Amino acid sequence: MKLATLSAFLAATATVFQTVSSISVNAIFDQHPLQLPLHDRKKPNIVFILTDDQDLHMSSLSYMPHLNSTLIQHGTLYNSHYVTTALCCPSRVSLWTGLLAHNTNVTDVNPPYGGYPKFVQRGFNDKWLPVWLNDAGYGTYYTGKLFNAHTVDNYDEPHVKGFTGSDFLLDPYTYQYRNATFQRNREKPMSHKGQYSTDVLAAKAYGFLDEAVERYEEESEPFFLAIAPVAPHSNVEFNSLDIINGPEFKTTAPLAADRHTHLFPDAKVPRTPNFNPDTPSGVNWIKKLEKQSENNVEYNDHFYRQRLRALQAVDEIVLNVTARLAEAGLLDDTYIIYTSDNGYHIGQHRLQPGKECGFEEDIAVPLIIRGPGVPKGEVVDGLVTTHVDLAPTLFSIAGIPLREEFDGTPIPLSYKRIKHQKKHGKREHAGVEYWGFALEEGEYGFSHHEGEDVKGYYTNNTYKALRLVGEDYSLYYSVWCNNEHELYDLDKDPYQLTNLYTNSTLIKDYELLGYPLKKVLGRLDALLFVLKSCTAETCQSPWSALHPSHHHHVSSLTEALDERFDEYYEEEVEKIRFDRCEQGYIVEAEGPQWDKSMGMRGGLRWSEWV
Repeated sequence: MKLATLSAFLAATATVFQTVSSISVNAIFDQHPLQLPLHDRKKPNIVFILTDDQDLHMSSLSYMPHLNSTLIQHGTLYNSHYVTTALCCPSRVSLWTGLLAHNTNVTDVNPPYGGYPKFVQRGFNDKWLPVWLNDAGYGTYYTGKLFNAHTVDNYDEPHVKGFTGSDFLLDPYTYQYRNATFQRNREKPMSHKGQYSTDVLAAKAYGFLDEAVERYEEESEPFFLAIAPVAPHSNVEFNSLDIINGPEFKTTAPLAADRHTHLFPDAKVPRTPNFNPDTPSGVNWIKKLEKQSENNVEYNDHFYRQRLRALQAVDEIVLNVTARLAEAGLLDDTYIIYTSDNGYHIGQHRLQPGKECGFEEDIAVPLIIRGPGVPKGEVVDGLVTTHVDLAPTLFSIAGIPLREEFDGTPIPLSYKRIKHQKKHGKREHAGVEYWGFALEEGEYGFSHHEGEDVKGYYTNNTYKALRLVGEDYSLYYSVWCNNEHELYDLDKDPYQLTNLYTNSTLIKDYELLGYPLKKVLGRLDALLFVLKSCTAETCQSPWSALHPSHHHHVSSLTEALDERFDEYYEEEVEKIRFDRCEQGYIVEAEGPQWDKSMGMRGGLRWSEWV
């Protein structure tokens, strides 16, 4: 599908962007026309831009004209891209390692279950993307937010490995837009109080890009540059990093650069059917949320506008990076990847600003790729990609053999491969998992005063989920640690308001794909059962784990619904359940686990076949 819809929207609202930036896109690229690709077989360069908490479903991309003109119109937007954990640190570790969170066991933003100390303790400082790219001959550079709990006190315990050059944002100042602290290479941290964080980061990114381009020209060293601003994350001021035992921090709306504070005065959170609905939705703590007041909604609209304004400085980085690559004659030899660590909700399902949920707003994020052979102006629907696919994708781009332990596979970048994978039913599933807390942000969200209960902070937010997208179906299925279930048919219910599986009861007479709901649910439950503890190839091809026999090849939900398999799914495969709720990944709490003896071989279970 071509980009007609988004382009038409941008054209219709062009006046909104007239004051966004004084930089003329056309003038820059007229002065430095795009160069033809080099023909000396050098490895391609990679620029990776990673925002923080950016939505896909609240129209933020429509307010970024430079992103549209330089990347979306010259690359491909993957419209079904999902994070596998809707929280920044676990998501980032999965992204940079190619492993799901249950395989990294980094599941939180702070110890004992997550954060930079857990990343180090688990041994990933020696086995993650920058180390691998560096070993393959790449110059590797990073500036911005890396992981949570990477602080002014522990940045050298040990230093982050794998980078030719680095300049990291450090806690507790990471989310303070006008009080950031950066730490360059092995130098001491430096405060930039009073300066706008994204602009400080931009200058550092351009410096690293200039260094990388010089080494590329002089030494033929290809480069990887990651740029990770905190926008549009909320502004957060910490007095203590001990969130569980003594939370002392405050979240407020993001801050914009002075030049952008006047923009979008009439913008509001899209009033979709799931925005502050009259009837509660969801399960667990979510179904107990009260309808938001008019004052609450008005504040959340302000919060939304501040997010859009904060993204304008990021939009300028996109423009300036592409312009500098064009000036150096490297733009057409460089892959530029743009995504976010997780999505975001504001008002949907009565939720205050935040993430951590399994709803589409939280797990679906932008993924835009521009580079050699990537279709221009293309929007790919119905082809599921995930964050654990990104490390394998970068390996593929760099010409590095894939690692056996990867839980993901390379994303198809050419039109031919995209078409092939869609035709053969590949990439229909995303496994989603979460442990621990959920935090409501903003004025009406989290608050804590001595002697009072904590408001807007929920500790029973552990769940496993499955997002499944095929030619004739779009489904979300989840099981929570209290063993409540959710099942949404997004073809008929795109805003996830009607749970088809409430109180362990399926809606009577509802059919999916022409089958009773119970039959389809048996397949979904088995698929999620595999994914919740899968590794490597089992994560990549979970249907093949359930059906390892070449006699009964199954690679999609449609094929799994064959009546020959009814008894297998209804009677033999274990049902997913939790034994108890925990704040992190503790196997003993997670109920039965998949093993290969549960797979079907030629109509028999594996154990019977052997």
